[in-house]
Amino acid sequence: MSMSSVRALVIAAGLALGASAAEARDVVITRDDWGVAHIKGKTDADAVYGMIYAQAEDDFNRVETNYLNSLGRLAEAEGESAIYQDLRQKLFIDPADLKARYAKSPAWLKTLMNAWAEGLNAYLVDHPKVKPRVIKRFEPWMALSFSEGSIGGDIESVSIGDLAAFYGVKTDKVAALDPVPGAFVEPKGSNGMAIAPSNTAGHHALLLINPHTSFFFRSEQQVASDQGLNVYGAATWGQFFIYQGFNAKAGWMHTTSGVDRVDEFAETIIRKDGKLFYKYGAEERPVTVKTITVPYKTATGAMAEKPFTTYRTHHGPIVKSMHDTWIAQALMHRPVEALSQSFLRTKATDYKSFTKVAELQSNSSNNTIFADSSGEIAYMHPQFIPKRNDQFDYTKPVDGSNPATDWKGLHTAAEAPQLLNPATGWLYNTNDWPWTSAGPASPKPTDFPKYMDTAGSNPRGAHAALVLEGKTDFTPQSLMAAAYDSYMPAFAQLIPSLVAGYDATPGTDPLKIKLASQVAALRTWDRRWSASSTETSLAVFWGEALWAKVAPLAKDDEVSVLDYMAGRTSPTVKLKALEEASDRLTQDFGSWKTPWGEINRFQRLTGDIVQPFNDAGASIPVPFASAQWGSLASFGAKRYPGTKRYYGTNGNSFVAVVEFGDRVRAYAVTAGGESGDPKSPHFNDQAERYSQGALREVYFYPDQLKAHTVKIYRPGK
Repeated sequence: MSMSSVRALVIAAGLALGASAAEARDVVITRDDWGVAHIKGKTDADAVYGMIYAQAEDDFNRVETNYLNSLGRLAEAEGESAIYQDLRQKLFIDPADLKARYAKSPAWLKTLMNAWAEGLNAYLVDHPKVKPRVIKRFEPWMALSFSEGSIGGDIESVSIGDLAAFYGVKTDKVAALDPVPGAFVEPKGSNGMAIAPSNTAGHHALLLINPHTSFFFRSEQQVASDQGLNVYGAATWGQFFIYQGFNAKAGWMHTTSGVDRVDEFAETIIRKDGKLFYKYGAEERPVTVKTITVPYKTATGAMAEKPFTTYRTHHGPIVKSMHDTWIAQALMHRPVEALSQSFLRTKATDYKSFTKVAELQSNSSNNTIFADSSGEIAYMHPQFIPKRNDQFDYTKPVDGSNPATDWKGLHTAAEAPQLLNPATGWLYNTNDWPWTSAGPASPKPTDFPKYMDTAGSNPRGAHAALVLEGKTDFTPQSLMAAAYDSYMPAFAQLIPSLVAGYDATPGTDPLKIKLASQVAALRTWDRRWSASSTETSLAVFWGEALWAKVAPLAKDDEVSVLDYMAGRTSPTVKLKALEEASDRLTQDFGSWKTPWGEINRFQRLTGDIVQPFNDAGASIPVPFASAQWGSLASFGAKRYPGTKRYYGTNGNSFVAVVEFGDRVRAYAVTAGGESGDPKSPHFNDQAERYSQGALREVYFYPDQLKAHTVKIYRPGK
């Protein structure tokens, strides 16, 4: 999209093009009885100012930490262990570049960035007891370092361990930042569902917003202005746009996409006369060499610096080596366009205006589920999708010396998988492929390049289809029930193979004798979680034990771990894993017949970003389980040092169901509460509701908010 088109879009959205950052802010914050901030400004800039001020009130530590991450300054706060994490960021994010881009930004966006920095700095002036760890003053250009609100950006696809091995020494602390190969890791991602009016009792479109992130990752807010902004939802701490949410006419949910949007290029390095070159066709191009210095805090608290000589080709920075071949990483870097798209879509009121904003082509990592008050529902693939030669396998490093492997511009929306008002009357995405997103009305994989999806299917996708197919009387309440449906399809695949293996085992086998009661329980189990279910506990512990044994083998054979567990493990391996699970339950809890709610817990003891856990501390039973087993309501939990119980740290975080009628109706719940301060009444006031899937009414309109208002104030007063 040309900048003149962007300007026209901005004017249509009612944004100011030249307000002075020095103007007094006309903004009011209303806190409801859940602590949620409802911000109203005269201009969009006023609203941004109040929005970020309220976020800082609720959890300044998370706001600052997100920018320590995005700017590559975490080691200045956390020390030497974060050096390579900062180096990774600095390979892609250069403050000098961001300052130049800020200077050339459209006036309307610059006005918002100015208001953002002004709001954070005003908060620090108003709260002198709050001591930033590193950033004493925020500058407007910094907003460009964190321009879309995903749980993990594209840069995080670079392995810190591989980076450290290339540019330094791989220590145990650095290696620990990378996942252990084959380890059981809670899937990252989200659920989104949209229901057409034809399939709802009220004949209005419905939307499920269900991001799966680390807990306490986003702030729930409403942000409005006299310039047409009025949006409610979840904002990632430190950002001035609602990332997943709705306005009075339209709503959207982002799910992490399986599209290939980050590629590795194997470079042919040539050393000549003390200089470095790389081969590209018939050319020998010079390697760009740059010194990057990473400041860090030493063990004594003093500051030190570590310089790195870094390398880059036109594909991107060198991030690792494989068999002595240097690997460059290519990814999207369009911070101005990305920040513009992130904000402007919050003002879109229908599918047409939403897709117009998407023409900025600066969403690389998110599928989008959309619904609006006219009854339209849609699935959109990411808009930043590089065109490639499909004869190459981009899931592995491609030959960077061959010009045919280069990106060839970007795909248009029409060239990517998409859906508008499918005949099924429903659609979903659970971070899986789009080929089953609307049942028989789904896009066909044969119509697209294979790099349009690298994720494949997952158990949550199969589960979503089960709760959506054939139902034509959805209400907001029944969509909530669907979002918390307790079935776990992975165990429907796994348990029969365990039972068959047990039945095939000779009756004299000691394992068969020992596990008779356990197998009998699982044989008749309905594959549904509940807090009182002892079978859920046994199945989860068995699944984790078997996963640990076979995950590396499945990776080597390039098959899914679940398929390997069900079809490629012997009866003995399956039964040994069940014995291990049974013994661990008995050892830790006194019996293998331990209810799942006794094990699986929600606990929030402090406001620390990395949570401590303690079996002696207060905690709440959580009935739902890991997304790995197909639980739509995801709860990523595990044991921690010194604990026997499982404590959740990620999964369902913000959950909302929205109905688009003459008036929008919405219900939501946030993990824990709105505040990061343990002394706040809103630190953990939603924990019980969260654990029960009991969504509360959202106060979107003034008449709803009036009866639930606790405090009205202007920032700083």
